[in-house]
Amino acid sequence: MAAAVDVDALVAGIGAGNRAATARAITLVESAKPAHRAAARELLTRLSADGSAGVASSAVRVGISGVPGVGKSTFIESLGTRLTAAGHRVGVLAVDPSSVRTGGSVLGDKTRMARLSADPRAYIRPSPSAGTLGGVARATVQAMSVLEAAGHDVVLVETVGVGQSEVTVAGMVDTFLFLTLARTGDQLQGIKKGILEIADVIAVNKADGDREQEARTAARELAGALRLVRGHGEWAPPVVTCSGLTDVGVDDLWERVLAHRDHLGVDGLARKRAGQQLDFTWALVRDELDQRLRHSPAVRAIRDDVRAEVLAGELPATVAADRILAAYDEA
Repeated sequence: MAAAVDVDALVAGIGAGNRAATARAITLVESAKPAHRAAARELLTRLSADGSAGVASSAVRVGISGVPGVGKSTFIESLGTRLTAAGHRVGVLAVDPSSVRTGGSVLGDKTRMARLSADPRAYIRPSPSAGTLGGVARATVQAMSVLEAAGHDVVLVETVGVGQSEVTVAGMVDTFLFLTLARTGDQLQGIKKGILEIADVIAVNKADGDREQEARTAARELAGALRLVRGHGEWAPPVVTCSGLTDVGVDDLWERVLAHRDHLGVDGLARKRAGQQLDFTWALVRDELDQRLRHSPAVRAIRDDVRAEVLAGELPATVAADRILAAYDEA
């Protein structure tokens, strides 16, 4: 991307639903370069001014997670193609937790969803974490805003990890969908990891052929487990079965997602999104402070010495952290 960013051209292109402009805008908001971050702030301010992104957006935001091998890509392609056939414009952001280490993301999900990728009413984008879970929030939330401003009225956020990234994604969507399989032990493991506590809709996938009865049994067991972790008066997450491969139960699952949205109501959804924006505000603050700390000349001046002393066992981590923060504060 060129050093000078033409924000006016991006705003116009996004408003026109131009895919190239949308791609450039998402690349911009994901960038960690200071000049790009400033341009991204201007872009997002411009996009939110007309109410097409942010708290006021009417787009349906759904987070989708599940254990490895559950068939998320097949399910998302099945759901996405049904939604586009019904007239929706669907955006898919695939959060890759491996990028917590690398800063990038793999394109595997996009290549596996070949049919949906070729659909002109769909847009699929790997969403890198930019090195931290705070980066997940910054990159993904802002990418969602770009997609919504470009006219995508359904945004699916897929996370391929199991753990803290799920909590992060659940905090940026309207409805969190958890996919599981029969005979995986997820009924109890899910509770231990806290995933079932944050799930709004649960589906046992691959309920096809001779696995259909097993899936129904697993769904009943999960429904029983949920009663142990959900209080009275709360939304009772439905547990259904589906098959992304054969499209069975996909329409019903989408109706459950919409039912959860109806349960929230206009006011409830507005409050939820406002709360998410407040949480996102602090996530941005933490992310910005992390960037400033990393790029501080004063911190850089002592970083190698501190690193060597810590690795040699000569400096406790607590003292090392204090020394780094002191250098930053005195700069």
